[in-house]
Amino acid sequence: MSHGTALTETLGIEVPLICGAMYPCSNPELVAAVSEAGGIGIVQPLSLSYVHGHDFREGLRYIRTLTDKPIGVNLIIERSSKKYLERVYAWLDIALEEGVPFLVTALGKPDQVVARTQGAGVTVYHDVTSRRFAEKAFDAGVDGFICVNSRAGGHAGQLSAAQLLDEIGPLGKPLVCAGGIGTPEDFAAAIGSGYAGAQLGTRFIATDECTAHDGYKQAIIAAGADDIVLSEKITGVPVSIIRTPFIARMGVKAGPLAKWLLRGRRTRHWMRTAYSLQSVWKLRRAALRGMGYRDIYQAGKSVDGIHAVQPAAEVVRQYAAALHANSVMQ
Repeated sequence: MSHGTALTETLGIEVPLICGAMYPCSNPELVAAVSEAGGIGIVQPLSLSYVHGHDFREGLRYIRTLTDKPIGVNLIIERSSKKYLERVYAWLDIALEEGVPFLVTALGKPDQVVARTQGAGVTVYHDVTSRRFAEKAFDAGVDGFICVNSRAGGHAGQLSAAQLLDEIGPLGKPLVCAGGIGTPEDFAAAIGSGYAGAQLGTRFIATDECTAHDGYKQAIIAAGADDIVLSEKITGVPVSIIRTPFIARMGVKAGPLAKWLLRGRRTRHWMRTAYSLQSVWKLRRAALRGMGYRDIYQAGKSVDGIHAVQPAAEVVRQYAAALHANSVMQ
C-alpha cells in the first residue's frame, strides 16, 4: 500500500518513513529491514565501518543482499578537518558508484555534495534546525530538508515541529519531521500537518534488527520524555540523552574553561574534537555491550510512546496503517 507524498514519489518508496542514521546503532540489518518493509533506511558510514566492521563499499553491497529496495547514506560535511572531509567525499564517490539514490547531509554547506551528484539522479536532503541553515542549503541546491526539532535525539534543535514547518515551509521544498515521533498516531499527525515524511531514530533502536544491547533498548522503553536531558559534554553541542544515574553523577553542563574554549573561534573545534574523542568509544561501548547505566544512551523524547521491542517491519506496518486510517478519515 503506497502513501504518496513528495518523499515517496521521488524515492520510489511506499511509506514516507526514514530510519535515521545513528552512531553507533545503524547496523546493516536494521537499515535493510526498514527499506524492505517499505520505508527507507539510512547508512551511517562511521557506524557501518568502525562499529560494525564493514568496508564501506562491501557494507553497501551486503545491504543489497538483504534488500533491493532504496537505501540512503548520511554524510556529515562539517569542515573543521580536511582529512575527515576527504574521507566523506570518498564515501560519496563510492555511494554514487554503488547506485545509492538518497543522501542526507548534515553540519555544513552541502554545495559540493549537490555539485558532485548533478545528473546522477540522486536526491539530497539536508539536516536543518532553523530557517537560517535551511536558506544556506537551499542556495546550495538541495532537494529537501530534514527538520530536526526540539524533541529529537542526538543533536536536537530548539524549535518545535510546528515552528519548523512554519519557518521552512515557505522555501517550497519537501520537509521531513525529525524528532518526537514515537507512535503511529504521531507519524500520521506529522504527515497530516504538511510534512512529506518523518525520520525516526529512537523508535528503531528498540527493534529486533538493531544490534544495540538489550540494556539500551530497555532503557528506551523505561524512559519518559522527562528523562531526556541535554548534555554539553558529549560533543560540545547539546545532545539529547537518557538521564541515568551515571549521567546524574557526571552532570550535563560544560565547565567554565570548556565553555570559554567552546566560544573561541579557533578553540571551539579543538574542544568539540576532544569531547567527541572521549564520547565516541563510550557511545559505542554502551550501545553494543550495555554498561549497567554507566555510560551514555542517546534518545529523543519519543521514548514516551515506545513500550516494546518490535520487528522493524512491524513498526513500519503500524505507522503505515495509522497514516492510511488518518487519510481515510479525512
